[in-house]
Amino acid sequence: MGERMKTTDKEFMRIAIEEAKKGDFPFGAIIVKNNKIISKAHNTAGKLDPTAHGEVNVIRKACKKISSTNLSGCTLYTTCEPCPMCFTAAWWARISRIVYGMEGKDVTEEEWKIDIKCDELNKRSGNKIQIKGSVLREECKKLLK
Repeated sequence: MGERMKTTDKEFMRIAIEEAKKGDFPFGAIIVKNNKIISKAHNTAGKLDPTAHGEVNVIRKACKKISSTNLSGCTLYTTCEPCPMCFTAAWWARISRIVYGMEGKDVTEEEWKIDIKCDELNKRSGNKIQIKGSVLREECKKLLK
């Protein structure tokens, strides 16, 4: 009694899904530490910045908020499996955990040009990030319609 309930991966993913609806493309992300949301962001790559994926935007916001580039202990929730650029940004920021919704293969061929799985990149970089995929995958896939 009196103990705060821990928010689940599904609940945090639902917040990322809502964030995705604000973007140029249907991809959203949040960063959570100690069960608290540090930052939320969505894809703004359509505004002449091809690096402005939801994951990169949310990492930038989180780093500014905590005045550090070290996001160890944080979880990145993202509606889609991170592309190589986004995975690498999370790796450099020392994100401890990535939870994603839809798989890269769920996105159309034209949009997903580099087919390198997040798990493979993680393996190549020493398995430093705990990865959990397909959380609310079907709900995330609906964002593409």
